[in-house]
Amino acid sequence: MFSSASYMKVSSVYISHLHGDHFLGLPALVQSMSFNGRENRLKIFGPPGMTATMDAILGLGYFSPGFEVVTRDLQDGDVVAEGDFTVRVVAVEHTVPSLGYVLEGLPRPGRFNLEKARELGVKPGPLFRLLQEGREVEVDGRTINPSQVLGPPRRGLKFSISGDTRPSQKFEEAVQCSDVLVHESTVTSDLIVNAKEYGHSTAQQAAELAKRANVRSLYLYHISNRYDDPQPLLDEAKAFFPATYIAEDLMSVEVNGSECEDAGEGRSK
Repeated sequence: MFSSASYMKVSSVYISHLHGDHFLGLPALVQSMSFNGRENRLKIFGPPGMTATMDAILGLGYFSPGFEVVTRDLQDGDVVAEGDFTVRVVAVEHTVPSLGYVLEGLPRPGRFNLEKARELGVKPGPLFRLLQEGREVEVDGRTINPSQVLGPPRRGLKFSISGDTRPSQKFEEAVQCSDVLVHESTVTSDLIVNAKEYGHSTAQQAAELAKRANVRSLYLYHISNRYDDPQPLLDEAKAFFPATYIAEDLMSVEVNGSECEDAGEGRSK
């Protein structure tokens, strides 16, 4: 499924590293936003050197944006608050300073116990919704507290993206139990020597990391243009981690979330 979201609605941009193919779209993005009347501030985050790079970009030609652009250099371990989720920064292993990002949503309410609600005399409808939102309701003069019908709070959704990297132990630990892991998969395993030399991962390496990290789904991206068809990479990864897919531009994926136990011990929904 593909999203129809407009680039004009983008509020924050996170750059993994300063190789040209990962940041040179910024001048066109900023200028297009300005030409189309953007007024809201745009935040741009990236590795050390990001602020200096953006200063240079904004000085290109006879142009100044019609909105505020705020840039920040990030370091390993930084956490950025983005409304109802946070972005955790993880240094990964590439040929230049490179960052992976772990997005974590706020904790969600516990699961609604329908049977318990009915035992307490709560009828389906608006009262169910109010309890699920964490609000008390009254039934026949009695106050019903959400804690009476909701299970323990559940962790928020977790989305992780690797940036360019060799298999990274630090990143693997950070992405444990991700609902979605987007991991670079530049080549198939017959080119593993090349992948290591240039700071990349094979499809098999990405899949093995996903399995060890007990993630729910894996999406491969940053696939070398030597492959007219990504199927060989998908086949290689699926042999080790069946819930693997090919990421595509503007792809939209519905994620329901799940509970997660320690790696290697399985997952309970």
